[in-house]
Amino acid sequence: MKYLVAVDGSEPSMDALRYAVEQAAATGADVTAVSVVVPDQFFTGGDDPPTSYTEAADELVAEDVEDAEEEAQAVLDEAAEVGEQTGVEVETGLLYGEPVEVLTEFADDEGYDAVFVGHRGLSERYEGLVGSTAKELVGRATVPVTVVR
Repeated sequence: MKYLVAVDGSEPSMDALRYAVEQAAATGADVTAVSVVVPDQFFTGGDDPPTSYTEAADELVAEDVEDAEEEAQAVLDEAAEVGEQTGVEVETGLLYGEPVEVLTEFADDEGYDAVFVGHRGLSERYEGLVGSTAKELVGRATVPVTVVR
């Protein structure tokens, strides 16, 4: 079995990773955590909601793709640590594009048996703008999707 976990640094995505790792420990499945860099839009904010439109705009767009890649790599490093703490190796990878599209395509192309995702990610406060990744994944994936709450 092969499990794919989408992580974006949000606590729900890390909860999904921890759950997938627990399941992998029990079943012997392989776990891969991926973070998606959206070429035209990078979220750089923290957990606190923005207090103004200007602050929201500043947090929503990073200076360049390298900044977004560095932030995504930090999330992936944290994901690998979760695996180390539980004795389950977590492979990591960076994907580029529209999250639902690249996650479903990657899962299909690489033969994953299941996808795990948090019930909301960093973009929740912008859901009207960017959509709900978890909801769309459930609707478009060709393999089972576990949404962790």
